[in-house]
Amino acid sequence: MNFPDDLRYTREHEWARKKGRLVVVGVTEYAQDQLGDVVYVELPEVGDEVKRGEAFGVVESTKAVSDLFAPISGKVAEVNDPLSDAPETINSDPYEEGWMVSIEPSDPQELDDLLDAKAYQAFVDEQE
Repeated sequence: MNFPDDLRYTREHEWARKKGRLVVVGVTEYAQDQLGDVVYVELPEVGDEVKRGEAFGVVESTKAVSDLFAPISGKVAEVNDPLSDAPETINSDPYEEGWMVSIEPSDPQELDDLLDAKAYQAFVDEQE
């Protein structure tokens, strides 16, 4: 499994990447592997407020329906609209084209509370 060092991770298997003043969010390679083939994704609207640790969307696969949890609090600045027509992108490219939302953080320090790649790898290893 690939867990890029430049990302931060949640225990719910979302990743966060700082990009300028925004934080881009998606699900990890581990999450998409556990889900199986993603067939549908429901994401918030631009301008919606999200709260760290709370659900902001849903991803549905051939195996399960799972909530997506916000790694940080803030306002949704961008939504990856092409995912609605091609949700399988989450499986094929979870860290680049499969991103879900960009958030303008209300407290950028929340990123520091997330797991780094090494800690996330250890967490995943415990799950198996």
